[in-house]
Amino acid sequence: MRRIITFMLIFMLTLSFTVYETKAQSSPPKISADGVVLMDASTGEILYSKNMDTQYPPASTTKIMTALLTLENTNLDDVVTVGKNPPSIDGSKVYLFEGEKLTVRDLLHALLLQSANDAALTLAEHISGSNEEFAKLMNKRAAELGCVNTNFVNPSGLYDDKHRTTSRDLALILKELSKHLEFINIATTSMYYIQPTNKSKEKRPLWNENRLVQKNSSYYYEGCEAGKTGYTVQSKHSFVAMASRNGQKLIAVLLHDEKKTYWSDVRKLFDYGFENFSMSTFYSKGDSVGEHIIKEGLKVPLLAAEDFYYVKSKDSTEVPELKIISKDLSTTSFNRGENILTAEVLYKGKSIGVLNLASAVDYTYKNPIASLKNTNNSTDLLKLSLYIAAFFILLITLLRARKKLKQRKKQKQNKIIKDIYMSKYKNNR
Repeated sequence: MRRIITFMLIFMLTLSFTVYETKAQSSPPKISADGVVLMDASTGEILYSKNMDTQYPPASTTKIMTALLTLENTNLDDVVTVGKNPPSIDGSKVYLFEGEKLTVRDLLHALLLQSANDAALTLAEHISGSNEEFAKLMNKRAAELGCVNTNFVNPSGLYDDKHRTTSRDLALILKELSKHLEFINIATTSMYYIQPTNKSKEKRPLWNENRLVQKNSSYYYEGCEAGKTGYTVQSKHSFVAMASRNGQKLIAVLLHDEKKTYWSDVRKLFDYGFENFSMSTFYSKGDSVGEHIIKEGLKVPLLAAEDFYYVKSKDSTEVPELKIISKDLSTTSFNRGENILTAEVLYKGKSIGVLNLASAVDYTYKNPIASLKNTNNSTDLLKLSLYIAAFFILLITLLRARKKLKQRKKQKQNKIIKDIYMSKYKNNR
C-alpha cells in the first residue's frame, strides 16, 4: 500500500512539473497565413510577426478602415440615402435599393457582421461623395496612423491589383478602431435586424460571421471583442481579430491564408500571447518621477502626466529606464499639473515610447519688462511708471550734483593758482 501511495505522489509531482515546464517554454504557434502580426493593443508592441511588412490584398478586412472613418465622420443615428451605385456592386451584400433610407447604425452592422459591399460603398459616398474621394481619405488616415505600406482603392476590399496593405498596418488600424466603444458593441453582436425601410417591407436579419464571438460555435473564444473576415480568389483568406484577458488586449492579423485555418490559428496566437506576455505599469498618472533643475538652488519636482504601460515576457525581471529630455525652463512660468517636459522610455536598450512629465508645483518667472508688456492693470502700470520716473529724477539729480562738485573743485583750484601767482608777483616788486 505504501508503495502505491509513494508511486502516486511521485507521478503527480512529475506531472505537475511537466505541465509547468511546457507552459513556461511555450513557443510561437505555426500559422498558415503568409502575413501575420500579434500586437499588444495598448502599447502597439509586436509580440509575434511573420512577413508583417509584406503587402497583400486584404479583401474585406479593408472594411475596418471604412468603419473607422464612418465612426470618426458620422453619428450612428444619421440617416443615409442609398445612391445608384451601391445596388449594382459585386460580391457580398444586403441588397440595398437606390433611394432607400437607412441609419449609419444599420449600415455599420451590415458592413461588419455581413461584410456587405453595398453598405461599404453607401457609407463611402455618404462621407466623401464618391468611391475615389473616399479612397483618398482612407489613405490619408492610414498614413496618419503610421501605415507606410498601404494603398486603398475602395472601401470594400474588392480585388484590385493596387489595393494592398500589410499585417502590421491593419493591426495599427484596428488598434485605433478599438478605441471606439460603438465598434466593440457592434462587432460582438450575434444577430442584428435592419427594420423595414421606405424601400423594403421585410426585416433583414444579419448574422455575425465571426465565429469567435458565437457562443454555440466550436471556435468560440472567451474575451474576443471583434473580428473581420475577408476572401477573394486572388486575395485568399484573411482575418483580423481582437481579444482581452485580465486587462490585457491583443490584436491578431492574418493575411493571404490559402488553407483557411485562421479560426484555429488566431486562437493559438491569442493563447500564446496571453500565456507568455503581460502588461505591466511603469508609471501611473501622478507618480513622482524626479526633479528638474530650473536654476542654481531651484529644483522643480516632476510627476508622470499619464499612465505608462509596457509589455514584458512573464519570466522577465528587467524594468524600463527613464531618460528625461532636458529643457531650459528658467524664463518660463507654469502651473502645477502642467506638462513641462518629456522623457524617453527605454526597455532592453530599445525606445518603447515617450512619457509626458508635469510640474508638481507652481512656478512664476518674474520679469519687470515682460510684466509691463503683458499686464492690463492700469494701477500696476502707474506704479511702474512712477518707479521709472523716480529713478531717472534721482539719476539726473546725481549727475547735476556731480557736475556742481566738479565746478567747485575747479574754482577752488583756480583760486589757489591765482593766490600763488599774486604772491609771487608782490614779492618780485
